[in-house]
Amino acid sequence: MKVAVWDTYVPLKDGEMMHFDIIAPEEIRDENLIYQYGKAYLASKNLADRELTSNECRFCHIEELKEELKKEIQSKGYYIYEMENCL
Repeated sequence: MKVAVWDTYVPLKDGEMMHFDIIAPEEIRDENLIYQYGKAYLASKNLADRELTSNECRFCHIEELKEELKKEIQSKGYYIYEMENCL
């Protein structure tokens, strides 16, 4: 299975930048759905007030799905890969 990786940078109030990837099946082309995934993640971090648009979240590349992510993507439809300042 191939997945699309959406590179996401969200500014935090302290001036830091939160960096995470939204990983979803490659056939999902609806940017608004990808943004909803990101907004759900931000809400889980008490950051529901943060903006998430094409300015913060962009398609990056397609890659082969890593086996350890398969269950979460199959159950939730996406996976958030935390990279920097993800509280």
